[in-house]
Amino acid sequence: MADKQFDLVVIGGGPGGYAAAIRAAQLKMSVMLIDDRQSDEGTPAPGGTCLNVGCVPSKALLDSSKHFHHIQHEYKDHGIRVKDVEMDIEQMLNRKQGVVKQLNSGLIQLFKANKITFANGKGRLLADRQVEVTTDEGTQTVAGEHVILAAGSVPFTIPGVDIDNTHIVDNEGALALSETPKKLGVIGAGVIGLELGSVWRRLGAEVTLFEAADAFLPVVDDDMSRVAAREFKKQGLDIRLGTKVSGAKVSRSKVKVAYSDGDKDHEATFDRLLVAVGRRAASENLLADDSGVALTDRGQVDVNDQCQTSAPQVWAIGDLVRGPMLAHKASEEGIAVAETIAGHHGHFNLDTVPWVIYTDPEIAWVGQTEQALKAAGIDYRSGSFPFAATGRGLAMGDAAGHVKLLADAETDRLLGAQIIGPQASELIGECVVTMEFAGSSEDLARIVHAHPTLSEAVHEAALAVDGRAIHKAN
Repeated sequence: MADKQFDLVVIGGGPGGYAAAIRAAQLKMSVMLIDDRQSDEGTPAPGGTCLNVGCVPSKALLDSSKHFHHIQHEYKDHGIRVKDVEMDIEQMLNRKQGVVKQLNSGLIQLFKANKITFANGKGRLLADRQVEVTTDEGTQTVAGEHVILAAGSVPFTIPGVDIDNTHIVDNEGALALSETPKKLGVIGAGVIGLELGSVWRRLGAEVTLFEAADAFLPVVDDDMSRVAAREFKKQGLDIRLGTKVSGAKVSRSKVKVAYSDGDKDHEATFDRLLVAVGRRAASENLLADDSGVALTDRGQVDVNDQCQTSAPQVWAIGDLVRGPMLAHKASEEGIAVAETIAGHHGHFNLDTVPWVIYTDPEIAWVGQTEQALKAAGIDYRSGSFPFAATGRGLAMGDAAGHVKLLADAETDRLLGAQIIGPQASELIGECVVTMEFAGSSEDLARIVHAHPTLSEAVHEAALAVDGRAIHKAN
């Protein structure tokens, strides 16, 4: 028999779980949220991987390292002379943790304001929507009329590469290095590897990235990946494609990495090694055998288009289920599920989820790539425009990259947008809105954009789809 009964029990306090809990509370449901993450001081730290050791702290370090790089290499172009610049790593990390703690505290206040019962412990789904909750005070069982599983994901590991978060680190360890390594090895040239590799490269590390795939950023439009590869090479990132790491050993405070590229075996030595080969659903120890929830062969929770599992009135969202492992995707799924439970029309569209890589230049995209449209045999038109042809980009001294739009050849409906360049993460939003409302490139072309702004590159790319860009020879 359950100790308490709620309209909704949510397991997992990341972006999906806490958004679902808050929206459900707004809709007058009684809600319990269970999350086991704690800070180094032993206090509750809701917000999931994203807030604590992912999206938020990595952006804090990216911004700090970018300021340092600009002072060293770019401020002189603006007439700003700075001598004897030093990076205080301890202060940089303290600032990062301050941002995280502020957001942790903010979430706890939101839970209180919305009358959400919060348990800082582990949740495990039993039969009939019973949930076992284990905290420092002991174990209790609660029941939910509905249950949302939002336990998130954990990093993949590599056989022969043991993470100690001192010499061989995952993303969490890479966010807490107490000094800049002279040589940093990175296994994986995806989002995490590129972002954290960029942080430590700007701070002076020699960074080598080992990528098993033969293509660089294959999920990105080919034009974007070519520009990105060129820009990262200029910055000194050594990206080695088609290389597979077979093992890593720590010896005398150095990490020796064994890898192969084709038929040849090699060894390289680093001060630190970052393992960034992706993440997997955190479904282990989440479900009792009789929970009724089915998993896929990849360990994800199996759901339908509305995020319903095989167990009645049990839902799953975010990194636990199909689709991109992105915080904003999880959040929107959580809100949609809460609204559906309340009898409203919850909505989320996996086809218009934007992706962002927060390197310099930033890379952002939504919808289809050109290679995907070709593979599907879809007739399309494209238009692109460089930031180097915008007044704002040149004035900022940040004009690398371009905007590329893809539209259906017959209907002109926007099918995809790719941006590499300054503030791409912000500019992609306009394209997402256009696609969500089934808009066309002509719609974007007819909208007045302020001058001078970076968003004019989106406007001109839309004009270029029809061959009438004003500031570019077509």
